[in-house]
Amino acid sequence: MRSSSLDAIAGAQLFFKCENLQRSGSFKMRGATNAVFSLSDEEAARGVLTHSSGNHAAALALAARDRGIRAWIVMPSDAPQIKRRAVAAFGGEILLCEPTMAGREAAAQELILRTGAVLLHPYDDDRIIAGQATAALELLEDVPDLDLVLAPVSGGGLLSGTAISTKHLRPAARVVGCEPRNADDAARSLAAGRIEPAAKSRTMADGLRATLAPRTFAILRRLVDHVALVTEEEIVEAMRLLWDRLKVIVEPSGAVAAAPALLHKIGSEENVNAAQQNQQKKIGIILSGGNLDLDALPFGRAAS
Repeated sequence: MRSSSLDAIAGAQLFFKCENLQRSGSFKMRGATNAVFSLSDEEAARGVLTHSSGNHAAALALAARDRGIRAWIVMPSDAPQIKRRAVAAFGGEILLCEPTMAGREAAAQELILRTGAVLLHPYDDDRIIAGQATAALELLEDVPDLDLVLAPVSGGGLLSGTAISTKHLRPAARVVGCEPRNADDAARSLAAGRIEPAAKSRTMADGLRATLAPRTFAILRRLVDHVALVTEEEIVEAMRLLWDRLKVIVEPSGAVAAAPALLHKIGSEENVNAAQQNQQKKIGIILSGGNLDLDALPFGRAAS
């Protein structure tokens, strides 16, 4: 999707890959479908299992339903209600756990022992990463001369796939990961050269609270050019602009990828005004999802 008014705000040509309009409401449908339909018949008969705050959970439940197999989903107790409802609607069997990565992994291991299901990790899986890579692949097929490609980063599956597709099809393009300042572990990890723990602060971008895995960390170190950080206020501002000008519902995690371009937070490494650097550039932005809890809109709080 395009918007001339957003182009004017950004000082660049913006090309939005609207994964908020994807089946299940996010890019996660790509990786989940690829992984589920890559299973052998014997593996599929055991069912599948994952832990997820929501979007991967819903996507896996739907992909499993498409193949006619069972799906068990471990979800943190603070997962948004809209995402819980989506998992249940697609036939996923939900087990709530403590809202920590350790809590998720412990509950998943218990379920594996009890059910024998195949674990399909939300991002630490080559089949998942390959599926996520198709979003940037399609974007670059439509706009092959992009200068930058922006995608959000949490566990790194989408950004890894985005970087693989982009650097293969358009080596000259820069790949920028986008992350909340309140959940900046990917930026810290790449700066430190080792995987850093999740930040203790909270962010409204509930889909971006996971930490990198060794698999995704290795890909990001090799292929990602920069990680841009945005504040909670900037996430809200980007959401409002997207809703108002592009006329699509984008959840906070999806708006994180748009915020650096819309708010002039990306430029060259030199100390040059980012708006001037972006002038006339073609920027691809992956809007990762649209599964927003409408009862918890941040706009009223921001206005007050």
